[in-house]
Amino acid sequence: MSRLPTIYIGYDPKEDLYYRVLEYSIKKYSSEPINIVPIKQDKLRRMGMYHRNGVLDNGQEVDVFDRKPFSTEFSFTRFLVPFLNHLDGQALFMDCDMFVRGDIMEVFHNNTKTNAVSCVKHTYVPNDKKKMDGKLQQSYFRKNWSSFVLWNCDHPEIENELTVSDVNTKSGAWLHSFYWSENIGSLNEKWNWLDGHSSESIQPKAVHFTTGGPLFRNWEGKRDIDNLYAKEWQELCYEMKQEERQE
Repeated sequence: MSRLPTIYIGYDPKEDLYYRVLEYSIKKYSSEPINIVPIKQDKLRRMGMYHRNGVLDNGQEVDVFDRKPFSTEFSFTRFLVPFLNHLDGQALFMDCDMFVRGDIMEVFHNNTKTNAVSCVKHTYVPNDKKKMDGKLQQSYFRKNWSSFVLWNCDHPEIENELTVSDVNTKSGAWLHSFYWSENIGSLNEKWNWLDGHSSESIQPKAVHFTTGGPLFRNWEGKRDIDNLYAKEWQELCYEMKQEERQE
């Protein structure tokens, strides 16, 4: 099946501006036409693909299956990417709290199809107990690996080891840590540069505000470099809004 390269972006209504800026930055720097799709939980529910639920526990949403807290509407829906892509070809997933500073097509062109998924293999243990707008910060094996993932959607491992039912019923640890896969490729850290963690010597092509970022009131980066990229995001946001007004 021939199709445009597709990027699926995790969508949460409270982070709509993050989504819009990320989409804008991808298109700004991409050297080729690209298809961008927001993963909206309400639509997946209407399609019958997603029926996982959460319950409130002291103001924190907790998953009904593994009783662990989660922070966004796409915490689990991201793992439906290969099925949304009809178990065919390559597709990229990105968290919405990112922005791109380079040509995203490099990720697609440099990928090997021998891996079920490819990602930046961070060794990341957060020190803070909370993130974003007061949500609990969870520490788990392979944290942040699932925030930027290139999927080979027709890989046998995906067809045999991961199902829509798994996405709806398996624990967050099983999904986010890729326990279902033995074929995990590596991407350069420049494609998932984490604020407060990644080396300042890396020139990122995708910046990820894992601690909240400029969208959230009173947020401030831990390092000057984090605030520098936050300012860059704000300038990109302003540029996007100016173009929107001219349309």
